[in-house]
Amino acid sequence: MSRLLPIMAVQAAPVEWDVEATYQRFEVELRELHRSFPQTRLFLYPELYLAALGAVSSRAPAGYSARRLAEPVPGPFTDRLCAVAADLGVWLIPGSIYELGDDGEVFNTALAIAPNGEIVASYRKVFPWRPWEQTAAGSEFVVFDMPEVGRAGLMICYDGWFPEVARHLAWMGAEVIFQPTATGTSDRDQELVLARANAIVNQVYVVNVNMGGRPGPGRSIIADPEGHPLQVGGDGQEYLTEVLDLDVAARLREYGSVGLNRMWAQLETEGTRLDLPLYGGSFSPSSAATRP
Repeated sequence: MSRLLPIMAVQAAPVEWDVEATYQRFEVELRELHRSFPQTRLFLYPELYLAALGAVSSRAPAGYSARRLAEPVPGPFTDRLCAVAADLGVWLIPGSIYELGDDGEVFNTALAIAPNGEIVASYRKVFPWRPWEQTAAGSEFVVFDMPEVGRAGLMICYDGWFPEVARHLAWMGAEVIFQPTATGTSDRDQELVLARANAIVNQVYVVNVNMGGRPGPGRSIIADPEGHPLQVGGDGQEYLTEVLDLDVAARLREYGSVGLNRMWAQLETEGTRLDLPLYGGSFSPSSAATRP
C-alpha cells in the first residue's frame, strides 16, 4: 500500500498589513476548501501570510511591526490555529508567523499542526533574507513524523538557497520538504530551479508555496523526488492540489533516480573516507540511523 498524502498548497494573498482581516479570510477560506476538497489531509500556506505581510515596495503602516505581532509558541495565536486544525481534523502548516523567543528575540517561525490540534514541529528560519529581514536566525533543523505516511521537513523561503538546509532535512529522514515562501522579487525564476534541484539531489518532494498576487508573483511549485514539476502556479491566488506518494522517495533511494543514481548508498560507502564537517565528521551508515 502506497503512503499517500493528499495536499493543497494555498497560493493566497493576505489583506495587506491587516492581521485580523487576514486571519478571518484564512479561516473562512480553509473551512470552505476543506468542505470542497474533503480528501485533502494537509494544507500549506505561504510565509508570513498570517502576519499580513505587504509587498517589498509597500510601507508598513504605523503600529505594524514584527515585534508587536510576535507571540510565544505556543501562545494565544497558535491556540486559534490549533483549534481550527483539530476541528477540521487536518494537518495544517499555516505558513510562518512571528515568534517571540524566551530572550526577547523575534523569529520567523513555521509550524506544523497535527489533526488533533497539537503543534508537532516549530521551525525558526535559519537563513533570514538579509539585510531586508531583521528577524533573528534559528539554529536547528526540524523534521516531524506523520503516522502511516512518513517524515516531513520544514524550511522557509530563502533557506532554499542554501543546500545545507535541504540536505540536512533529507539526512534526518525527510521524504517531503514543505517550504512556505513570500517572494515578490525578480529572483523567482531561480527559486523554481532551486526547488527542483533540492528535490533532485536529496530525492525528496519539495512543496514551495508562494504568495499569490501581492506581495508575491505566485508561481508556487510542487516538485517530485526526481525534480519533475508536478504543479506550477500562475501569478494570482490559486489552490494547487496534489497527491504525494512518499513511497516514491523510498523507491528512488533504493533503486536510484531514473533507475541510475543512488546517492545515499554511495555516501554511506564512500562518505566514510571523507572529512564531512556537515555530518559531524563523516557520513557513515550509523550516522544515518535517523533516516527511515
